[in-house]
Formats: sequence, C-alpha cells, structure tokens
Amino acid sequence: MLFGQREQAQAYAPQLAQAMSECKSALRTVAVFSLAINILILATPLYMLQVMDRVLRSASLETLALLTLMALGAVLVMSLLDTLRAAVAMRTGAWINESLGPVFIESSVRANLAGDDKGTEPLRDIGEIQNLVATQGMAAFFDAPWVPIFVVFIWLLHPYLGGIALVSAVLLFVLSIANERATRQATLGAHQAYRQAMGLADITIRNAEVVRAMGMMPAMLSRWRAANADVTAAYQLAGETSGRILLATKFVRAAVQIGVLGGGAWLVVDNQITTGSMIAAAILLGRALAPVEMAIGGWKSFVSARLALERLNRHLEAYPAEPRMTALPAPAGRLEVEQLSYAIGGSGAVVLHDVSFVVEPGEVLAVVGPSGAGKSTLCRLLVGLAQPYSGAVRLDGSDLKHWPADDLGRYIGYLPQDVELFPGTVAENIARMGEPRDGEVVAAAVSAHAHPMIQRLPGGYATPIGSGGVRLSGGQRQRVGLARAVFGSPRLIVLDEPNANLDQAGECALTDAIKDLKATGSALVIVGHRPSTLAQADKIVVLSEGTVILYGQRDDVLEAWSETSAMAGGADAVPLRRTGSQPNALTRSSELEASAS
Repeated sequence: MLFGQREQAQAYAPQLAQAMSECKSALRTVAVFSLAINILILATPLYMLQVMDRVLRSASLETLALLTLMALGAVLVMSLLDTLRAAVAMRTGAWINESLGPVFIESSVRANLAGDDKGTEPLRDIGEIQNLVATQGMAAFFDAPWVPIFVVFIWLLHPYLGGIALVSAVLLFVLSIANERATRQATLGAHQAYRQAMGLADITIRNAEVVRAMGMMPAMLSRWRAANADVTAAYQLAGETSGRILLATKFVRAAVQIGVLGGGAWLVVDNQITTGSMIAAAILLGRALAPVEMAIGGWKSFVSARLALERLNRHLEAYPAEPRMTALPAPAGRLEVEQLSYAIGGSGAVVLHDVSFVVEPGEVLAVVGPSGAGKSTLCRLLVGLAQPYSGAVRLDGSDLKHWPADDLGRYIGYLPQDVELFPGTVAENIARMGEPRDGEVVAAAVSAHAHPMIQRLPGGYATPIGSGGVRLSGGQRQRVGLARAVFGSPRLIVLDEPNANLDQAGECALTDAIKDLKATGSALVIVGHRPSTLAQADKIVVLSEGTVILYGQRDDVLEAWSETSAMAGGADAVPLRRTGSQPNALTRSSELEASAS
C-alpha cells in the first residue's frame, strides 16, 4: 500500500512519516466502512436467492414484502456508508494537502536558497497523493481483500462455479502485476519529461517581458515542443500498454460472467443448483472482480502517487526542517563578521575568503568592489540566506544560525538587487505580507522617504501591485522595497545596490533615509559605488575576488584610494591605515583602481 507499515514509515523523513501516521486513523475508518459495505453487498445476492428459491415456489407475498424491505434497508445503509467513506477519503486528501503544503513550501524555500530551485513541483506531488486518496482508486484497495471471501461464497454455492471465480481472480491479479511492470518505466519517464516541460514553460512565462521584447518566443516554443513531445511519447507508450492490458482484463471479466451464467444454467438443468444460486453466483462474481478491474484502471494514479511520495521524501531528506532554536533577546544591532569564507557547493569555487569587519549600532558600512567580487554573496550571508563555509556572522554576539529564523527576520531589513514584490497592496508589501497596521506601514514609508511617492499612486497605500495590479517602475519597486526593509525598525539593515534604479529625486530620498536610519541606531551595510553612498558611510570595505583588500574608516580608505591613484604609475602596493586592532595590509594599485572605478 501507499502508506505502508510502521517499519516502512520510519524510513521516511519525520514530517512525512508523521503525516502518514496521522492519516492511518482516517484510513482505518475507511477500512471499517469498507468492511460494512462489503457485508451489506451480500444482501442483493441473498435477496435474489431467496426470491427465486422460496418466494416463487411458495407464492408468499408476505415473505416477498419482508425480504424486499430488508434488502432495501441494507442497500440504503450501504449507500450511506459508501457516501461517508468517500467523504472521509476526500477530507483525508484535503488534510494531506493542508498539512504538508506549508512543510514543503518552507522546504522549497530552503532548497531555492541552496541553489536547487524546484518551484512548485513538491506541491504538485502532494496533489498526486491527494488525488489518489480522495478518489475511488483508494477504495478499490480496501475492497480487494474481500475478493477471496466472495470467491468462498461462490464456492459454497457450487465448487464448479467457485473454481471459475478462483481462476478468473488469479488471472486478473496476474494481469494487474503485468500492468505495473509493463508501465513502470514508461510512467517514470513520462513524469520526468513532464516536469522538464513544465519547468521550461514556467521559466518562459516568468520572463514574459524578455521573451516578448527580444523575439525569443519562437525559440522557447520550439524548445517546449521538443520537451512536450517526449512527454506525449512517454504517456502514449504507458497508455497504450496499460490499455492493452485493460482490454484483456475486460475480456476476461466478460468471458467469466458468461462462463458462470452458462455453467450455472447447465448445473440448474442438471438439478445440481437452483436458479437463485445461479443468479447469486453471477452477482457475487461481478462484485468480486470489480475491485481488481478498478485497481488496474487506477494503477496509473497509484504509480504516480507512489513516485510522488518518494520524491517528497528525498526532498525532505535533502532539505530537512530547521531545528528549533532558543529565543534570544532583541539585539541592539552590533554586527561582527569573523573570518568569513564561502564556497559554492559542489563546485568548490571560493566566493569569499577570510572576510572580517565590525559594524556598530548607528554606523554605516559601505561595501565596494568590482563585479564578481562577492558583494551580493556577502549580503546574503549577512542576513542568514546562506551558510558560510567557515567563520561566523554574529548579531550582538550570537551567530545568526543560533537565532530562530522568524525572530531574526523581525530584526533584519534586506533590500536585494532584484526587488520582488508580491501580489497584494502596497501596504501589505511594506508590512511584509502580514496584517498591515496603518501607523506602522506609514511610519516605515516615511522612514524610507517613500511616502510622497506612494501617495501619488492611483490608490495610495491600497494600490494593488504584482499579478493583476499596477506595474511599478524599477525605481518605485526599489523604494517600496526599502520601506519594506525598514518596516518594524530592524536593528540590522542590509541594502544591496539600493540606488541602482533611482533617479536624482529617489537618490536624494535614499540619502535622507540613510541619515534617519543612522539616527535610530540601526547598523547599516550598503553595497554601492556612487559618491552619495560613500558619503554616508562611516566605514568602507573594498572587496576584490572575494578578499578584503581595504577596510577601515571612510576617510582612511578614501585617502588610500587617492594615494593609489597618484602613485598608479610607479608603486605596486600602498599601506592602509587601519583603525583599532586591525593589522596593516598591502594591496595592488591595479586592484584599487578597479575597485574605485
């Protein structure tokens, strides 16, 4: 079965094993309903047996009326139980979706941060399992154990009829196994090809502007057609193979029905059984073989759900839930970076090496350097989006990985290079998609000096943006993103190229916002090259190829740059005046010139 036994469930990831374990109580209810339903199914053949053998011979209308009322009562109860069984199965499927959905959304976020973007594939896998549990396909597996019992009942009517039923049941069982083996690889290939085709379609739709503006649609459609052709071919192969076996199944079942009726008629003529026994045997045989035929017809859904369950388990094993951390007191905002190194997983390419600096509350640290120096990676490490290879990032002395993720998020503001806003209103986006409180939302916009810009939007703070809403310009998105970053007065604010898309007015607003944020005591780390960014800095870090080549007070670093520019024709290196206990360092003039540019 899909959910297996206790020993098998323990092999799954904890969240998945727990969900399956909790489902077992509901499935036991389905099993009890199936027991009652299959017992009540016997009412129809027994009714036919009694009518044909007793009522017609005795011509007793009272007996007929009583038997009819009893049979109708049994059928009514059976129908109610069947409805309840379907309702329990549907609610179990919905519960699986609701309980596992958040788990796999969080896991997919962790996977994306680790560079393994599976998108909504885990949610589609959950849908496969829900579809199997909530449909009649699962009911067939609960009815299947009753096949031998019905065969025994037919055998009691006559061994010849029982032999026919036994042979047909075994034959259909063999066909079901053949169906599984014949379609396993084709179904697996079809699912893999389908995921690739859907991934290509998702990427094409997400990059609609680029695809349309640069005439990439024909090329993308050509790639999708090639991928989709593999999907069609794989599904066609699996469908045709399964269809042939299903055709053989239908033929066997029809032939067996004819054999039972024909053999039963011969036994009636030979006075070995009664007419009622013949009809009852035919009804019982039809009921006995129905679950087997349903299981073969729904085998594709079962295989899909089983493969989905395996993928979900591998996903959770690769990206397990984060351990529960002890809640820490609200930080003041002191940021310490200690010998931080980061390498890309798998490739081993070192992006950052031995980076160290300190930012006190109320200070602004500017991070500069050429493209590819590791500035954006440093920002991701500073806000806990990536784990360092060695070293640590500490907030008020505590390593970021020791903070509960949700608590840490309240104390950090982050503005990435590519600002993504969510479907909703401006106020909801500023409030980080929580319940927007007007005072806090407006305060964040005022702190980011974005309030006048937001007021000019069609609906002000209630303007819908994102899917189906107003399209904001790059500068507007960046300013709303800044308001979101400072929402809730975070103690550490990291801004990655915050002025990349801003016009002069926007850059002036950013300058004023940085001044105000410094006054509140927040620690700020800003990646940028423009003079307005450096003018607000108390300290500057210069990165080159992932290594700190200059770090110190702003005036010292700028003076070192000036000296390097003056000595560019003859000096290979220049000493840096460092503050505090930081040691002196040497850096090549060519590196400084590249950083300054």
